[in-house]
Amino acid sequence: MGHIVSTETQRSAAQDLAAAVSEMDGITAEVLERSSGTSPRNVVVVNCPPERWRVLAENLRNTQGVDYCSMITGIHWPEGGPEKNWEVIYHFLRMAVSDPPVIGGMVEPIITDPTKVGGIRVPLEIEVRINLPETREPSVASVQDIWVGADWNEKETWDLVGIDFEGHVGMRRVLQPHETPTGFHPLQKQHKLRYHDFEEMYDDAQGFLRKPSDAGKIK
Repeated sequence: MGHIVSTETQRSAAQDLAAAVSEMDGITAEVLERSSGTSPRNVVVVNCPPERWRVLAENLRNTQGVDYCSMITGIHWPEGGPEKNWEVIYHFLRMAVSDPPVIGGMVEPIITDPTKVGGIRVPLEIEVRINLPETREPSVASVQDIWVGADWNEKETWDLVGIDFEGHVGMRRVLQPHETPTGFHPLQKQHKLRYHDFEEMYDDAQGFLRKPSDAGKIK
């Protein structure tokens, strides 16, 4: 507990980052407080048009010290209207850990006085939301070359949702079989698969609640 950055320090750093990126053309950001267990945290939520994504990504990495892409969420919104038919959400962390010392072949932990941490050294969580208009070929620019963590996550998002990432090197199926038909991405709503209002197959996928065919009959 003695090495935790205070909530006040984190909130101030989050507000600084949100204010900085909000000055960029077409980009807005806000700070939201969320809780996980008993630890409240401040998350910077950024809304970015697809054509400004690469500019924002380079700013986050090079100016704001955002150093880790932890996850990408892709969503198909057929009911979202012509301006929000698809959505990509990048999840980032600013961990502010680089070049830890290696002693005797082992990486040693870096112990930092949390009261002296400031600026882009304050750890933060950032979400970037990118809305895509109605289209049969949704795509955004890849950031595989900026964050190595985006490599697998962009593959997975394309595989499952069908959102392409322009410029991604080595795009391929990673969860679906390699022989999966071109154009099939199971989390697109038209496929009527899991959680898409199709109840026969997936309400009890493991069969734990199924009754034998003679249940209730007089024996």
